Amino acid sequence: MMNLTDEWARLPDLLGAHMLLTAAALCAGAVISLPLGVACARSSLLRGPALGFASVVQTIPALAFLALMVPLLGRIGFAPAFLALMFYSMLPMLRNAIVGLEGVDPAVKEAARAVGMTPRQALFRVELPLAAPTILAGVRTATVWVVGAATLSTPVGAPSLGDYIFSGLQTRSWDTVLFGCVFSAGLAIVLDQLLRLVETGVSMRKPRRALAASAAFIALILVALLPAFVRFDAAISPRTSGKTVEKARDNAPGLTDSRIVIGAKSFTEQYILSELIALRLENAGARTDVRGNLGSTVAFDALAQSDIDVYVDYTGTLWANILKQETPIPRDRMAVRTAGFLLDEYGVLQLGGLGFENAYGFAVTRETAAALDASTIGALGGLGRPQIGADPEFFARPEWPRTQQLYGLENARTRSMDSTFMYGAVRDGAVDAITAYTTDGRVAAFDLVILDDPRQALPPYDAVLLLSPEAADNPALITALRPLLNAISPEQMRQANKRVDLDGATPAEAARWLDGEISGDG
Repeated sequence: MMNLTDEWARLPDLLGAHMLLTAAALCAGAVISLPLGVACARSSLLRGPALGFASVVQTIPALAFLALMVPLLGRIGFAPAFLALMFYSMLPMLRNAIVGLEGVDPAVKEAARAVGMTPRQALFRVELPLAAPTILAGVRTATVWVVGAATLSTPVGAPSLGDYIFSGLQTRSWDTVLFGCVFSAGLAIVLDQLLRLVETGVSMRKPRRALAASAAFIALILVALLPAFVRFDAAISPRTSGKTVEKARDNAPGLTDSRIVIGAKSFTEQYILSELIALRLENAGARTDVRGNLGSTVAFDALAQSDIDVYVDYTGTLWANILKQETPIPRDRMAVRTAGFLLDEYGVLQLGGLGFENAYGFAVTRETAAALDASTIGALGGLGRPQIGADPEFFARPEWPRTQQLYGLENARTRSMDSTFMYGAVRDGAVDAITAYTTDGRVAAFDLVILDDPRQALPPYDAVLLLSPEAADNPALITALRPLLNAISPEQMRQANKRVDLDGATPAEAARWLDGEISGDG
């Protein structure tokens, strides 16, 4: 179940970040779309290309468009999310501006010219006031679209109400998902209704209603934005105690009041490890900022550009995604090769392994395993055209075609799904096998069997700590993180994951338990 106190505590910051993205994107979109709409209403040559571009943007899935902004801008966070949402806001405002202006009675336009108005005077005194209700209807549509799409900014490193939704999906905390959905939908509804009052006030010639609704709209935005600009930092982080912090500041003055940005990918283990790193760094006097739900490539690119300072990755992922290698090599050699390549090419420091491996493993139910003639991956071929479920990233990686080739699974059917649902899918018979994470507590809890890989189609996936080029030059940070190296056993990581996925603990609670196990206090 959701820890309601923790979720309420996060709400001001996430709501403020969500509103900042929404307001900035809408304002920028309006500054571009409304003047462009006026120009398009007067020029058919301009209208077609402008509407065509805005329409094409709307056909691109929002999450994909947000992700495309990251390599385009070369950074994560606010900038790519803002740019994508700005483009998404343009079509309804542009289209309604054109329709509204073209819908003004030609006789009214002629009358304006007849009384001696210049084109500029006619536009501002006659045409825009008459078109205002239609234009405001476009602004309302854009507002609802942008508020909803802003929840998808989380994977590109921009905090939003989507943090609740993405983290809740991965940790199977449906209350957290609902929490994020309710506040996102509520924000869209409130903003839409305030704009409706502005629209009706304008159309019914009731300026007081329009002004009051406009004032309420602006006030709501300003109140929601307050946490984004004003930080009411507690003297002591909730992860730490006052005694611990004072002692840490004496022992690690190099980290006192430093701000360290920690990255995390979008699954339970990463949430726990990022909270564990934050706990250790805050105990050393640092202030931390966790950026969760990042994609593998997004996380590494952000680290290489020092947009984040530290995160946990896996040697097999680095081998395939960053080094672009298809054939696995032994574990020790892979660790050395990845460490050397990352340092030489990106200035990224692979500080060392955490002591456990979280590999992909083909898992089946115990009943399916009993029906197979062998306990290897190749036995899946005996199912005819087995259906295999995996997270979308796996099927795009070189180990999947390698597995198909080595084990004769060219005819296997694939089914991409979020890792949250994989384990239930194989348990319930929706798929024949899944690519489970070997440290996931649900493997044992769902009584799944991981098939052997004698031909070593799947590379090792040792968890390693990576530091950005800037963080690699911070000896105090390295000193604070070094005790984590080789400190976490596979069983400890599996138990920590189980606490979140099956027992209902939060990642922060699981991180505190894991910290106690490492320290010998558990």
